[in-house]
Amino acid sequence: MISIKSVTVEGIPLLEISPKGKELELLPTVIFFHGWTSNKESSLVNGYELAKKGFRALLPDAYLHGERKEKDLSTQGLEFWNVIARNLIELPLMRDYYVNKGLSDSNRFGVSGLSMGGFTTCAALTQFPWIRTAVVLMGSPDPVNFTKWLLSSKWTEGMEIPISKEILTESLTALTPISLTKHPEKIANRYIHFWHGTQDDLVPYQPTFDFYEKIKQQSYGLNVSFSTSKGIGHKVPHAKSVEMADFFSDHL
Repeated sequence: MISIKSVTVEGIPLLEISPKGKELELLPTVIFFHGWTSNKESSLVNGYELAKKGFRALLPDAYLHGERKEKDLSTQGLEFWNVIARNLIELPLMRDYYVNKGLSDSNRFGVSGLSMGGFTTCAALTQFPWIRTAVVLMGSPDPVNFTKWLLSSKWTEGMEIPISKEILTESLTALTPISLTKHPEKIANRYIHFWHGTQDDLVPYQPTFDFYEKIKQQSYGLNVSFSTSKGIGHKVPHAKSVEMADFFSDHL
C-alpha cells in the first residue's frame, strides 16, 4: 500500500509518496522533477514505483507549473532555463526540510526527472555533491548545445523569440556552470543512469548517448549506465519508470 500526501514546503507544492505505515520513518528519498508545461500529478507513476521500493518520493510542481502556473508557457520558450534555475534553488530547500524533520536520510538522497526534469537532474549533479544517485529520463547533460539546437527546432513553433546575438551569447555563457558536458568530472563516480528513445524529436538522443560513450571509461564515470529504446519518441514508457525505481533500489 502507498501513501500520497499533498504538502507545501517553502512555498513549493509537492506530492509526498511513501510506503503505507512508514510515513514518519527515516527513509531514503528521491526528488522527481516533471517536464515542461506539465505538473507533479503527471509524475505519479514514477513516485508510485519508487514508493513500492521503499523510498520517500517527492514530486514538486516546478516554478510556473501546476499549482504555480501564472501564464501560458506554450509561447514562453525562454522561460525554460529560468524554471530549471528555480528548480536548482528549490532542490536543497526540499532536501533540508525533510532531513531536518527526520524523514529523509541525508546519506541516501537521489534525484530524477523526465525531459525538463532530466535537464534539472544533470544540472543538479554539477552543483550538489550530496546527490548520491540519479536517473535522467530523456534529458540532456549539454544545455549550451541543446539551446543552440532548440532555437531552430519544433520547440519554437508558435513562439516569439526576440533574442539578439549578444543576449544569446550571454545566456549560453550563463549555462556553462550547470553543464555536465563541460564539467563531467563532477559525476565523481556516482551512480547515474540515462534512458532515451532514439526517435525523440524534442530532446535529441544522439548527443546524450555520445556523452555517455565519452565518459563511461573515465575514472569518474565508471558507475554511469545508459539504456536505449529504439523507435521511442518523447514519452517515457511505464517499463522505464520501473527501471528507474529499480536503479535507485540497487544503488541508493
